Formats: sequence, structure tokens, C-alpha cells
Amino acid sequence: MNAVHMVRGNVMRKVIASVFVSVDGVFEDPSWSMPFWNSEAAKFADEQLAAADALLLGRVTYEGMAPAWMARAEGADTGTERMNALPKYVVTSTLDTPEWNATFLTGDLAAEVTALKQQDGGDLLVFGSGRLVNALLAHDLLDELRLWTLPVVQGGGRRLFGDDAPVKTLRPVGTTALGSSGAQVHAYVPAAAPAAG
Repeated sequence: MNAVHMVRGNVMRKVIASVFVSVDGVFEDPSWSMPFWNSEAAKFADEQLAAADALLLGRVTYEGMAPAWMARAEGADTGTERMNALPKYVVTSTLDTPEWNATFLTGDLAAEVTALKQQDGGDLLVFGSGRLVNALLAHDLLDELRLWTLPVVQGGGRRLFGDDAPVKTLRPVGTTALGSSGAQVHAYVPAAAPAAG
């Protein structure tokens, strides 16, 4: 999915993953990211949320985010209102009662995400969701990976790409420095694998 795909005369929707990672690749429970949050990070987050018209989430991320964001609904700011209003597509085989404007995807992941990409609309934004990110990469369904790389070494915790991660070649398409915090967002898109030498 490296080229521009056309569906019914329209450009296919993009799946964009936006993930906080430490320098050593840990993404699990990124509460350690808060000291690096500043106005530049908020601006970047607001812009990517504005470009999306749905979230695509793994079950664990959904279960962590849903109660926190729903609790912020009363007297919410514009960003919170948007986050709560967006449709959420949640990949799960265990949940059965959707909340937080969610639809559960319980069938074949590749087929269901391909169908979502073929619909009209803006970006499908993935937060966290490490297993989902790996599966999307494996099925060539991830159009852009944004790694919010924070200048901290965690030493332990679940890494975004473990020993079972798919082997893929990525092409860097931009880096955004988030002020003086040292945090940067590195953006990558799928690239053709280099020819064997």
C-alpha cells in the first residue's frame, strides 16, 4: 500500500498510528510522557485529531482511554468534545458492550480495516495499541507511523516492536521537534524493501 489508492474516484482513507515511545522503545502505560507535554505537543496532537474522523484502537488501549475521556465530558474543552464525539473502531474478541461511541471489530482484521479504508472520510487514527500497530504493519494497512520519541530510558516494559514484529522497510517523511523538551515526533511511511545486494 505504498502508492496512492483510488476508491470510487476518491483517495483511500489513511490509517495513521501515533504512539509515544521511550528511547528504548517502551510504549506501555506512557504516564512517563507527561513531563514532556507542552504547548507544541498539544498543538501537534490537536492538528492530528482534527485531521481524523475516527479512531481505530486495540482493546487494551480502548479500555484505558474510554473511562478517562468519558469522565472529562462535563464542561469539556473543544478537544475533549471532539475526542468523545469521534467514532471509535475497536479490535476485540472479548468485549460485547460498546461504550464511548464505539463499534467493535470482531471479524477478520485485514478485511474489516480494508473496508474502513474504502469508506469516504478522513484519517483513521490509532493511539497506542501495540499489537494492532504490528498487525496493521504485517498486513500492509498502516499508511503512516508517528513515533513520539521521548528522551527517557524506561529500562523495562512492553516494547512497541518485539521479537515477533513484522519485518518492514519504512521511509522517514519528517521530524517535528516539540519545543525544548527534547521530545520529537518521527514520521514514517511504508517503503519498498531494498534490493538484495
